[in-house]
Amino acid sequence: MDSPSNFRQPGQKRRQKKPGSKPQLYEDTSMQQPPPPQYGYGPPPGQGNYDPNAFAGMPGSQILNDPMANMAMQYGSSLADQGKDYVNKNLEKYVATSRLKYYFAVDTAYVGKKLGLLLFPFTQSDWSIKYNSDEPVQPRFELNAPDLYIPSMAFVTYVLVAGIVLGTQNRFTPEQLGIQASSAFVWLIIELVVIMISLYIMNVNTNLKYTDVIAYCGYKFVGMIFALIANLDITLL
Repeated sequence: MDSPSNFRQPGQKRRQKKPGSKPQLYEDTSMQQPPPPQYGYGPPPGQGNYDPNAFAGMPGSQILNDPMANMAMQYGSSLADQGKDYVNKNLEKYVATSRLKYYFAVDTAYVGKKLGLLLFPFTQSDWSIKYNSDEPVQPRFELNAPDLYIPSMAFVTYVLVAGIVLGTQNRFTPEQLGIQASSAFVWLIIELVVIMISLYIMNVNTNLKYTDVIAYCGYKFVGMIFALIANLDITLL
């Protein structure tokens, strides 16, 4: 029986097709390697130097090279510097930084002695303030000099002690701390305004500044704290 022409017997080698007999329909890509990956926007490594004009066509590149934009940036920075200088001058006019440093120039020994003086003022007979070259001596060297460290710490302590007292009376809420702080601060401002207006109306010549008045008015929180603590002891008993 004759076998078909395209049937191959076992052991029979496959006939190789002559080149050019039939065109190859698909390209064999199994042995080909993919191209190396590209990094960034520049050329692949080892294929030339970086081109500085590669970003010339990107958005925003013209703004950096625009002289008007550079001028606007310089003008904006100059305006910011002028505004900063203006704020510093006005702040220095009303609240001098060196003056504030004077009110906080204290140490532990001064704080202890000043608290004793505030609780037992009858032990002091000389209330004058020493001066050095027409300037008052710092509080740590002069017990009678006003400071803002004790009033500020006493203000915070007063608000906390008031919260404790309200807690012992079952009336404490988180809002009470804000109410106590706000009311104490408002009364302090009212005292300052009344004293300054009174000095102006009576035309009293004095070297007292409003920071000195705030310091002297703030010392009252020390006595208020001890009054609250005494009331707390009585309530607990």
